[in-house]
Amino acid sequence: MKRPLIAAALALSTAAAQAFCGFYVGKADAQLFNEASQVIVVRDGDKTVVSMLNDYQGELKEFAVVVPVPSVLQKGQINVGDKKIFDRLDAYSAPRLAEYYDSNPCERRAYEMRKDAVAMSAPMPAAAAPQSSKALGVTVEASYTVGEYDIVILSATQSDGLETWLKQSGYRIPANSARALTPYIRQNMKFFVARVNLAEQAKTGFQMLRPLQFAYESEKFMLPIRLGMANAKGPQDLIAYMLTRNGRVETSNYRTIKLPANMDLPVFLKQGDEFRNFYKAMFGEQAKKEGLRAVFTEYFWDMSWCDPCAADPLSPDELRKAGVFWVNRSDADAPQPVPLPGRPGILPRPMPPMGGGAQPVMLTRLHVRYTPETFPEDLMFQETKDRQNFQTRYVLRHPAKVEPEACAEAKPYLEGVRKRQEQEAQQLATLTGGDINAIRKKMVLPPAPPQKPWWDALWGNGK
Repeated sequence: MKRPLIAAALALSTAAAQAFCGFYVGKADAQLFNEASQVIVVRDGDKTVVSMLNDYQGELKEFAVVVPVPSVLQKGQINVGDKKIFDRLDAYSAPRLAEYYDSNPCERRAYEMRKDAVAMSAPMPAAAAPQSSKALGVTVEASYTVGEYDIVILSATQSDGLETWLKQSGYRIPANSARALTPYIRQNMKFFVARVNLAEQAKTGFQMLRPLQFAYESEKFMLPIRLGMANAKGPQDLIAYMLTRNGRVETSNYRTIKLPANMDLPVFLKQGDEFRNFYKAMFGEQAKKEGLRAVFTEYFWDMSWCDPCAADPLSPDELRKAGVFWVNRSDADAPQPVPLPGRPGILPRPMPPMGGGAQPVMLTRLHVRYTPETFPEDLMFQETKDRQNFQTRYVLRHPAKVEPEACAEAKPYLEGVRKRQEQEAQQLATLTGGDINAIRKKMVLPPAPPQKPWWDALWGNGK
């Protein structure tokens, strides 16, 4: 009998993601480029809440970000969010290991399952004179201060004019910005420009800003990614946490496929950074096989439970902070689910609140690696009726420690283990494009049973 022992999560967050929904515009000669991005998209009907978390490289005191939005946003539609919500979603939905131990074939004893505990605002640059703005086809529709962000909402009639307006306002913008802005101007979209003072956050290397959140209504279920390519270095990665009521989310204008999952792999992946390195190599290999032209599903689950749990599901209060507007605030005080007796890695589905029906929240985790050539269009989404749970889960099976002569069952068991481990090595090499011989060297094989001479049974007198 085999039972799961541990569910180990792989946190991908900032180390693996590279992308953004807009481009950065640095003051003066600041060198800015996208290094990492995660996005939360909450959608029900035509109501959408987008939260953006981004990582930056460079020593910067000031910068701004430009994001296309479908309409002029009021101040109440903009919020500064909590990075911890991204961390919670990442931990809950991260690729994971499930670990099992074989029972001893001689003792027929099963192992009990156990779980491994597991900024201060800066003033906006002076705007161009009204006559100049009008001549450039740029209109300042609104301006606000929200948290540490100073924000203006712009409309524009020509991309060259918007590019010029940003330059005249003291920003150095990426090359080919006008070309990247043109499709959004043609769609009559507005431009959200937020500027942050990083004086209190600035440290050498990478900096993570507090996420910006927008709430709006639009018939289009989409995420703009093309502006983020304007100042990108090489292929970009984006991890999107899609929160909906009813079913799995997929892209409607690109292929959405599930990553290979639920297969046995060598047990050495538990050591150090082996699992992290495996997953990065595996994702890179799968993305390359698809020519960087596919969106990958890493996780889909009803957020009221999990099996196994890499982290606890988000509470109603945390879901509200993520922008899930159909979860009642009163639910935040409701008792949270506790693990099932004897099954610490599995949480039961909570009972519906006494005052009404359940309020489902479905989480789809999408991961995409792309270039301007492979993803020439923004991501368009659709919510499907599919509710079949899926997770990027990989299984480690530890063989029992037994000598070949310990009992009659030992030899066939060990032979089966050797065949299983060879299959694990082959699967790992196929998934990652790795060297099969190097993989075999890392694997600890069970003792080989003694081999009888080839002639032992030749005359019928072998034992």
